[in-house]
Amino acid sequence: MGNYIITCESTIDLSLDLVKERNIPFISYTFLLDNKEYNDDFGISYPNAKFYNDLKNGASVSTSQINQIKYKEFFESFLKQGVDIIHISMSSGITSSVNSCMLAIKELNDKYSNKITLVDSLNASGGYGMLVMIGKENLDAGMSYEDNIKYLEDIKLNINAWFYSSDLSAYIRGGRISKTSGFVGSTLKICPVLEINAEGKLVIREKIRTVSKAIKVLKEKMLENAENGIAYNNKVYINHSNCLDQAQELKKVLEEEFKNVDDIKIFDVGTVIGSHTGNGTVGLFFIGNKRVD
Repeated sequence: MGNYIITCESTIDLSLDLVKERNIPFISYTFLLDNKEYNDDFGISYPNAKFYNDLKNGASVSTSQINQIKYKEFFESFLKQGVDIIHISMSSGITSSVNSCMLAIKELNDKYSNKITLVDSLNASGGYGMLVMIGKENLDAGMSYEDNIKYLEDIKLNINAWFYSSDLSAYIRGGRISKTSGFVGSTLKICPVLEINAEGKLVIREKIRTVSKAIKVLKEKMLENAENGIAYNNKVYINHSNCLDQAQELKKVLEEEFKNVDDIKIFDVGTVIGSHTGNGTVGLFFIGNKRVD
């Protein structure tokens, strides 16, 4: 059925154990914390809990793109083994690293007889991770290279991605909302509800007061959009940035509503995505209606 592998980037925000178990090679983004560089690698270089605690205590953080040279070195280590590659990237609507990735792929496809194909996930965090897991499951089941690419392209916009944030600090720090608006929003316990749209961009859909109401809104979004509605029985991922109690509450609410779902997985939001969300963000990912905008 073809000798190929699925590769991805560290921003899939799954657990290290799961990535190792499924043998999924990844390339890491990097972040600067108080001017010192670390790899975003599922908490190996810098534990997630410590990272979020440092942010809460005022540490400065920024992230870096993956450049063409790093992509080339990463891909070439597998091409030299004679395998083809399907590389699933984080959304081009969120990172310009995709451009560097495309340049590296073009250069290497001209050099090697085996090939690399890029699939732009148009997603991030757990939604991106879900697409990677689907691709790996297809590979393990014997799906051909070409059929897997087509399948991933066909299904990627069916992976719904909804978030809310209960802590506006990162939005203020990043300049996405003013200090005045942030102060008012925090005082009123405003939780923006966001979606990754069909262009792979993160957009605010609603502004909800209190975490409990935001959790209810995410449940309603899943009821409206999940395949087969309340009878949904496919994958569900929840990601959180240092607010496990909220993630667990969302899981409980979903388990009470969606009786056919066997396993709702909870993962951390990793350090690179977390550099932009800060503490207090919860994401919900499931398969359903195609994202449109």
